[in-house]
Amino acid sequence: MKSIEEVIQRLDEIILQEESQASALAYFAILYRHMTSRVLQGVRNHQFQDADRMVRLDIEFAQRYFEAYNAFKSNRPLTQSWQLAFSASTRHSPIVLQHLLLGINAHINLDLAIAAALVAPKDSIHQLRSDFDQINVVISELLDEVQSKLQKIWWPLRYLRRIVNDQQEPVINFSIASARKASWGNAVALAELADPMQARETYIRNLDLVVARLAKGILQPGFWIQTTLRLIRMTEPSDKNAIIQILK
Repeated sequence: MKSIEEVIQRLDEIILQEESQASALAYFAILYRHMTSRVLQGVRNHQFQDADRMVRLDIEFAQRYFEAYNAFKSNRPLTQSWQLAFSASTRHSPIVLQHLLLGINAHINLDLAIAAALVAPKDSIHQLRSDFDQINVVISELLDEVQSKLQKIWWPLRYLRRIVNDQQEPVINFSIASARKASWGNAVALAELADPMQARETYIRNLDLVVARLAKGILQPGFWIQTTLRLIRMTEPSDKNAIIQILK
C-alpha cells in the first residue's frame, strides 16, 4: 500500500465482507475506517508536523491490522492480542463496546507502538511525539462520538462511566488515555533497541503477552461489571447488521 486512500479502500472491502456475513468483526473495522478518514482529513488540512511521515505511519499501522485479519481468516498464527479480539466475534456475550475495546487494545497498545518505531527508528522517534499525540486525539474524539451514539440506542451504557471509572469519565476514553501513554513508551523502547532484529522480536512477544492480558480483562472485567454487561447485552439489537448500520 502506498496511500491512506488505499487503506480506506481495503477497510471498505473488509466491512462489506463482514457485513454480508452479519459478523461482529465489522464493528472495529468500521471504527477504524472512521479513524483513518479523520487522519486523511488531518493530512489534507496540514494538522500534522510531517504529512509524509504521517502517511507512512498510517500505512504501517494499518498493515498490521490487515495482516492480523488475514491470518485469522485463514487460520494462520497471529498475535495473542488480535486472536482474542477476533475470536470474540464468535461469542454471544460481548457487548458492542467490548468488541470495540478489544480492537482498540490490540491496535493501540501493540500495533501503534511497533508501527511508530518502524517509521521513526532510534533517536528520530522523539521527533514523532507531536504527531503521535495528535493521532491519539483523533481517536479519542472519534470514540466520544461512538459512545454517545451507542448510549442513545442502548441507554444502560451511560452507567458504565459510574461503574467502571470512579472519575466519571467514559470507560472507552479511560482505555485510550492509558493506552496512549503505554504505547508511546513502548514505541520509544522499540525504536531505541540496540539490536533491532533479535531484541525487537523478543520485546514484541513480551508486549503481546501484556496486551493479551488486558484483552482478557476486557472480556472478563469482574463479577459485578460482568453482570451489568449481561444486562446491557440483553438490550442490544440481536441483528448484527442493524448494529453495523448504526456504527456506520
